[in-house]
Amino acid sequence: MFLRNLLFLTMVTGGILTLGVNLIPPRHGLPPTPGEPESYKTDRFQDTVDRVDASFQKSWSVENIQTALPAEELTIARRLSLGLMGTIPSLEEIRQFETQPSGERVNWWIDHILQDRRYADYLAERMARAFVGTEDGPFIFFRRRKFVAWLSEQITKGVPYDQVVREVIATEGLWTEKPATNFITVTIQNDKENQPDPVRLAGRVTRAFLGVRLDCAQCHDHPFAPWKQADFEGFSAFFGQTHVGFRGVYDGPGEYIIDDRKKEVKRTVLPKVAFAKELLPAEGTLREQMSIWVTHKENPYFARAAVNRMWALLCGQPLVAPVDNLETEAPIAPALKILADDFTSHDFDLSRLVRIIASTQTYRKQSLSLLDSSGLAEKAWAQFPLSRLRPEQVAGSVLQASSVATVNADSHLVTRLVRYGAQNDFIKRYGDSGDDEFDSRGGTIPQRLVMLNGKLVRERSGGGPFTASTRIQWLASEDPMAVELVFLAVLTRRPTLEEAVYFEEKLQAPEQSRGQEIQDLFWTLVNTTEFSWNH
Repeated sequence: MFLRNLLFLTMVTGGILTLGVNLIPPRHGLPPTPGEPESYKTDRFQDTVDRVDASFQKSWSVENIQTALPAEELTIARRLSLGLMGTIPSLEEIRQFETQPSGERVNWWIDHILQDRRYADYLAERMARAFVGTEDGPFIFFRRRKFVAWLSEQITKGVPYDQVVREVIATEGLWTEKPATNFITVTIQNDKENQPDPVRLAGRVTRAFLGVRLDCAQCHDHPFAPWKQADFEGFSAFFGQTHVGFRGVYDGPGEYIIDDRKKEVKRTVLPKVAFAKELLPAEGTLREQMSIWVTHKENPYFARAAVNRMWALLCGQPLVAPVDNLETEAPIAPALKILADDFTSHDFDLSRLVRIIASTQTYRKQSLSLLDSSGLAEKAWAQFPLSRLRPEQVAGSVLQASSVATVNADSHLVTRLVRYGAQNDFIKRYGDSGDDEFDSRGGTIPQRLVMLNGKLVRERSGGGPFTASTRIQWLASEDPMAVELVFLAVLTRRPTLEEAVYFEEKLQAPEQSRGQEIQDLFWTLVNTTEFSWNH
């Protein structure tokens, strides 16, 4: 009996030690990710960046706008991380970042992100929100997780964006075996023999892939654009032969018939596009024809819509707002056209597009122009725009700030499961922004209360062997180092002289234990306005 108990205790102790070794990050971080400096020197890369910068500089000169100064490298790293991974950098990553030569760090960080699975997963979720929304859809016919996972896989493989979109629009098969078909099945109508809805599909295609609100002409002619009701009906007719059966989504015979409420008759609508009719191929299924027309290199709306959405992800605001409405009275921004032309001529390479946007002067400027008090600088992109973090960015940042090590796909399974559950629970309480991720709605009182009193912030700022505050307490015996590490972990910057003096004095003459003071500092910084905004 004694030997059995001893063996049991040994196994339990060994299991706990093994788990601890895997969960507690090592004192020295992982080696830096190899960069791709050649990506910034080929295919007229810098020429495109210079032309984008020149287009903005021309408007600043005409309007006599004083531009902001260049931002600190860590500030830019934080922007990139939030925009492309939905989280702030970890302390481990900041150490890797600062091992790079000054002047090369930001480009290395861009490459680091583009190789990280978090980028593919995060961008896939953002795309999915535009493509199929946030709804669960019909349970039997729709698998949103498979759709997002498939998108992430395409991004990881570097599949060109136009190819992804063509598959989304035209693929046949079962939604479980061909995840791209979930774009179709999410619109299935239970009251119409479980068939997809051509109207919803046409609206999604035009908004998500063309940045055009053609569906505003669904019931009547568009009051502010050249679109007519007949244009939207003709576009919807491309899905008139799309069916769902035992073998999944397929194209077969059929016509698009609508109820004409004015004439009180049913009428058949033939498929047609509202513009650039010469780009529509004559062969293939109707969906194949549409997919080729939508993604055609000479269809200007396709590239512009993609660029406008990617710009919004990186900067928090689109070049043209709303992000899905490029058909405005104002002329197209020159920068949007330059970027769209480059995106098209380089086979819709998303990685190149990210690198170019992140290399522009606008992206790398401070978020405050000290010489401009009119507010025109931000509107003219003469400074980086301030934007409130979206719910998933807040949750991701709290979770990452509370861990010294990077929380990514290589983290221990337990760490990833805990993170997934904690993030979902936080977003439910904080509120999800839904499909419209780039609206200008401000924060709410309940959101502030979730940050001040909520479970996630309370637990992650508290003590415990796996929290950043405890790790910093253990590893930073000197107070200045402890304060610096907390600021880096939470705000991705070092404290100012005034901040450092104040908080170091708090640690030197604590009203409570040193560990509790560090935890209080962590909680305080997480609840600052600075933490909840991208800048």
